[in-house]
Amino acid sequence: MTGGVDIGGSGPALLFCPADRPDRYAKAAQRSDVVILDLEDAVAPASRPGARAALAAHPLDPTRTIVRVNPHGSADHTADIAAALAAGYRTLMLPKAESAAAVRSVEALAAAGGTTGIGLVVLCETAAGVLAAPQLAAEESVAALMWGAEDLVASLGGSSSRLPDGRYRDVARHARSAVLLAAGAHGKAAIDTVHLDIGDLSGLADEARDAVASGFRATACIHPDQVSVIRDAYRPSAEQLRRALALLQRAEGEAGVFRFEGQMVDEPVVRHARALLERAEHTV
Repeated sequence: MTGGVDIGGSGPALLFCPADRPDRYAKAAQRSDVVILDLEDAVAPASRPGARAALAAHPLDPTRTIVRVNPHGSADHTADIAAALAAGYRTLMLPKAESAAAVRSVEALAAAGGTTGIGLVVLCETAAGVLAAPQLAAEESVAALMWGAEDLVASLGGSSSRLPDGRYRDVARHARSAVLLAAGAHGKAAIDTVHLDIGDLSGLADEARDAVASGFRATACIHPDQVSVIRDAYRPSAEQLRRALALLQRAEGEAGVFRFEGQMVDEPVVRHARALLERAEHTV
């Protein structure tokens, strides 16, 4: 992919911004690591033509911008893709993705317009999409997978993704893990979903810390106040960095399994330390 977004490498906080609010574009870019200009759920159908025009009229850095188009088969899908590519964006988010055929259709539309080398973030947010996550992740143009709780539960005929205490229901937790595993199995980035309760910064922090510890590369959000919480959660602490550096230095002189600060250390633990140092390079 040329000129697209490096998921995770640009930073962990991905902020949604309605594409029909160009007055918010620059502020969203300033406040986040990556902006997701949303042509789908955040924009009423009647406002989508104007939102598509705004993409070109108010350009952002394409290496830090994703455009969420409408789903494959929808009335706005083709026009959204054409508008995003014409505006210079090369990373598209495909919502309600359910098949490799949908991914290839986007590739074909881009190629027909003279654009190659696009990157796709596929949203696995229906029952069919979660089950298709391994096939979606295997597609070459797919740069990342993201999951979504609310559309998933709606696709099942349910009414709430969370328990009264705020924790996700088991079906949502299963979907989250399934998407993460599918992404990891194919060497793709995984993005954790949004935390809809804007005022619950503590809950967001807990989920973001779990996300990065589990292997997610980034977390999406819906409000600028959530950005710093996500960044803090993904940023290794000074003590974590000290320990990782010391562990790696010790590992250089060891031929196999060894004990370090009371813990047995083998190759997977060494890889954990390397991943933590790499993450430190991409969090501000």
